[in-house]
Amino acid sequence: MNEIIKAMKERRSIRKFKVELPSKADLEQIVEAGLYAASGMGKQATKVIVVTDKKLRDKIMEMNRKVGGWDKGFDPFYGAPVMIIVLGELENGNRVYDGSLVMGNLMLAAHSLGLGSIWIHRAKQEFESDEGKEILKELGIEGEWEGIGHCAVGYMDCELPPPPARKEGRVVWAE
Repeated sequence: MNEIIKAMKERRSIRKFKVELPSKADLEQIVEAGLYAASGMGKQATKVIVVTDKKLRDKIMEMNRKVGGWDKGFDPFYGAPVMIIVLGELENGNRVYDGSLVMGNLMLAAHSLGLGSIWIHRAKQEFESDEGKEILKELGIEGEWEGIGHCAVGYMDCELPPPPARKEGRVVWAE
């Protein structure tokens, strides 16, 4: 089977991570894969933030927890030590689609390198907030951006879950 198709079939969302950081070389490869995602009209109007700083990671995690309405102490990033945030340029009408393709590439690249990942939502609400906008400003990110998603990445502290059965009736051939 083709390696890319094999990775697509095997990749799973991971919900338990080790605390150790993946290598910078691995993270760079993952980000590069994300940057090669297709984009509407070739605009490449997405931005990627790689968060390995624990203090910032925990600040964003706490924002996400509050948006999600979970009890204090819950980590919606499941302990992943790396958070790759995908933003879409607000004026780009394809921002959610383009950012989603970036997210897919990030997760497939992580899997191909033996790392676990999971897409975590609520980035939109985080970066619409004053606190989120302040984080972007502190990182030197100018302009208007919408949070598309967080790709939590790290070494799995669990077995790779088996794939669920595929639902029937999802394909229609018009031959």
